[in-house]
Amino acid sequence: MSFITNPLVYYPISGILWFWHKIFAFLGGLLPWVEAPDSNGVIWALSVIFLVFTLRAMLFWPAAKQIRFSRKMQEMQPKMKELQKRYKNDREKLAVETRKLQKQEGFNPLLGCLPMLIQIPVFLGLFHVLRSFNRMGSQFGALGMSAEETRNTGNYVFNADEVQSFLDARLFGAPLSSFISQPVEQFQAFVEPGAMLDFARWNIILVAIPLMIVSAVTTHFNARISLSRQSPEAAANPQAKIMNQLMLWAFPIGILVTGAFWPMAILVYMVTNNLWTLGQQYFLYEKMAKEDDAAALLRREEQKALAPRVGVKPTKPKKNRAAATGAGVVSDPAGEVGTATVDDDEVIDSDPGPAVAPASAPRPGQRPQAPGGQRSRPAQKGSGSSPKNKKKKKKR
Repeated sequence: MSFITNPLVYYPISGILWFWHKIFAFLGGLLPWVEAPDSNGVIWALSVIFLVFTLRAMLFWPAAKQIRFSRKMQEMQPKMKELQKRYKNDREKLAVETRKLQKQEGFNPLLGCLPMLIQIPVFLGLFHVLRSFNRMGSQFGALGMSAEETRNTGNYVFNADEVQSFLDARLFGAPLSSFISQPVEQFQAFVEPGAMLDFARWNIILVAIPLMIVSAVTTHFNARISLSRQSPEAAANPQAKIMNQLMLWAFPIGILVTGAFWPMAILVYMVTNNLWTLGQQYFLYEKMAKEDDAAALLRREEQKALAPRVGVKPTKPKKNRAAATGAGVVSDPAGEVGTATVDDDEVIDSDPGPAVAPASAPRPGQRPQAPGGQRSRPAQKGSGSSPKNKKKKKKR
């Protein structure tokens, strides 16, 4: 994998660190109180800090996309649950409807995972480059070199002289490439061959422990700020609860436990990276909150524009009043006949008479009825006739 990681990760990261070291070494050389700027611990620490700033500035856009991805995923959670309930027995239909919902909402899972996929190799690459200044150990990437070989072996962009200036750098008395659990025999790489050590393990502990504590605390606060934006529905998820506890407590405690195996420069990186994350989250969340407020204000203004004004009667579309109310035939005194329409607000005092139901068409085989709705009977002969006066049958 070195043919991929070397040109894509290790050389670019070491090149950025080399660039900032040259800048700060030049500026330090202009200051009379800075001795040996090339191997000054503060200058090398500043180079690591600005390396972090450069990488995080390059990853700012993906980080903003990741935060928006998380918010979009929380907004879609109720709709996703509804789809899961509706198609719980049809996985194929659920997958189709899920993709349709994602397309409708403009949600791209791959784009949301991209920032994390970018940050992981960057961190691993920086860890490898900073640890590779001292390759005396037997761990991965250390190569098991002697102290003299380590001081005379380049580290990607850095040549042997620049590697020696990094190994000779001290941050409050501790080498930047040292760590608490480092074996004593590897300390020889931090001094000239045959020279006495100018530091002890307690120097490393005094510098590393505060950096570990600050890194753990800032990791906890970053997780707390991130989780404070989580919706109640997402926080109630059992898997989310486990992940939240890991972010809040397991990760910070992990830094305190594993920090004894991290070089000093890595701890400087962790503190700087966490502080950048704090500021970045505050900036992005405030910006998104303003965007939400502006969108809500725009919606209120649109609703206000559609609502009727105070004191103004709502207008309705005009109807054909003649068709709606009917037309009446009136005559004026001159004897002319015309039509008059009845307005909705006017009352006509004339008696319209009894309502007459329209005659319905007779069914097949049925005799037509009179307009009054009752069947007419023929008049009987004679007023005194009775049903008994029937014609009797003649007897044969």
